[in-house]
Amino acid sequence: MLNSKQISYLKSLSHSIDAVVQIGNKGLSDAVIKEIEGSLKAHELIKIQAQVNDKKKRQDFLNLICKKLNAISINHIGKQLVVFRANEDSKIKLP
Repeated sequence: MLNSKQISYLKSLSHSIDAVVQIGNKGLSDAVIKEIEGSLKAHELIKIQAQVNDKKKRQDFLNLICKKLNAISINHIGKQLVVFRANEDSKIKLP
């Protein structure tokens, strides 16, 4: 579990990264989950672009991603979802 200082730090890091995964109109398929899994392994902190206009549905996507992949929700602004999962040899040093 991260504290508020760590979450703020990760939010600040996320501003400069581009979305690496997009969730299209078909929703959160197994292929999308697999792509998010690979991106989390490679980058730890990722931004996901959701192409869905419904805010509740985007929040549901974020909750499901975090639950399935044991990740932590960092930010949800508009159609941008930011998640974090530290690797064993983490590249991101948290404060």
